[in-house]
Amino acid sequence: MKLAIVTAYPPSKVTLNEYAFHLVKHFRQQEEITELVLLTDITESEANIEFEEAGCKVIVKSCWKFNSYKNIISVMKAVKQTKPDAILFNLQFMKFGDKKIAAALGLLLPFLCKIKKIPTVVLLHNIMEQVDLGKAGFTNNIVLKTVFNWIGTILTRFVLASDRVAVTISKYVDILEKKYNAKNVVLIPHGTFEIPEEPSYDLPEGPLKVMTFGKFGTYKKVEILIDAVKKVRATTGADLEVVIAGTDNPNTPGYLEQVKNQYDDVPQVTFTGYVEEEDVPVIFGESAMVVFPYTSTTGSSGVLHQAGSYGKAVVMPDLGDLSILVKEEGYRGEFFDPKSTDSLATAIEKIVVDTTYRNQLAKANYKAATAFPMSRITKMYIDTFKNIKSGKSKKNEKELQGVSV
Repeated sequence: MKLAIVTAYPPSKVTLNEYAFHLVKHFRQQEEITELVLLTDITESEANIEFEEAGCKVIVKSCWKFNSYKNIISVMKAVKQTKPDAILFNLQFMKFGDKKIAAALGLLLPFLCKIKKIPTVVLLHNIMEQVDLGKAGFTNNIVLKTVFNWIGTILTRFVLASDRVAVTISKYVDILEKKYNAKNVVLIPHGTFEIPEEPSYDLPEGPLKVMTFGKFGTYKKVEILIDAVKKVRATTGADLEVVIAGTDNPNTPGYLEQVKNQYDDVPQVTFTGYVEEEDVPVIFGESAMVVFPYTSTTGSSGVLHQAGSYGKAVVMPDLGDLSILVKEEGYRGEFFDPKSTDSLATAIEKIVVDTTYRNQLAKANYKAATAFPMSRITKMYIDTFKNIKSGKSKKNEKELQGVSV
């Protein structure tokens, strides 16, 4: 199979680029894939396709730009030129831009590929029905929210015109089937990027590092984390360092710089900036725990899977999607009220003062992470494409993949 993947890809800073890197890394090792064609966004540097493992040929065709109105033309031109046997879209609703028209036009691409009779699967990381438009930084205006949700419904119908739409949380399957009467939605878990050998769970000398990782400023706020750690320091006397690993969300430029100035008098607060791929194991490995200071969720959490793969205890808000994910995939952690600094401080303190408990959480999360390695996830996508070509039903796919919905 010659498989094309439409996605952002490192060194791109567009969302889901890291997920794409790991998809490619494991797709190329599957014997059914004879060639991979990456239809990526245009970047200043060349795409990172150097892998240690043996695998199939990978071709990169940079053919779209974030916020360009011409993406719908340039991507379809690239599809025509490369002639893939099948095509996978690695998407969320703002994948092609944070300008509404550019984003919307990009989401028409799966429908156009289906018209061309190319077996088409969309991996949809979030759905509009579960996005809080205010907290995600789009709008708090009631009228605009109504308009955006209406547009989102129309675009979702276009996405659902694909042969299959894969989502990572069972709740999303239920919503899409109920609201849109969709018959082609399948559950394929997010998967874990890397599965290192089981760690020792020992931490380096020095302060315990309380780490958070991501793009901050919309529904990911770090003030509550810093304030909570200050409380834990006061009540326990523990030597704690806050590590904020990542960058501003594109919708909130300057957010982290503002926080840095606001908490300039607080010791041991480290802002790492963008974390390169090769530095990710170090950031996670040195941390005592990973905290998710979220006020809402927009889909399955890649950071949770990373934390599990490195054997880390986690502290999570008691929110719908994360709670479901934890139950479905076997992760464990301390939960807190996302509106309460005291609640977060209590959750962090439980892990700080009890090394045995911290290690219990860490070991459970490593076990959960190893259940769905990316090698298994990419095999599920290959099986899905095979079923599309052979005309098998969605029921056959669920039985084959062993994932219940």
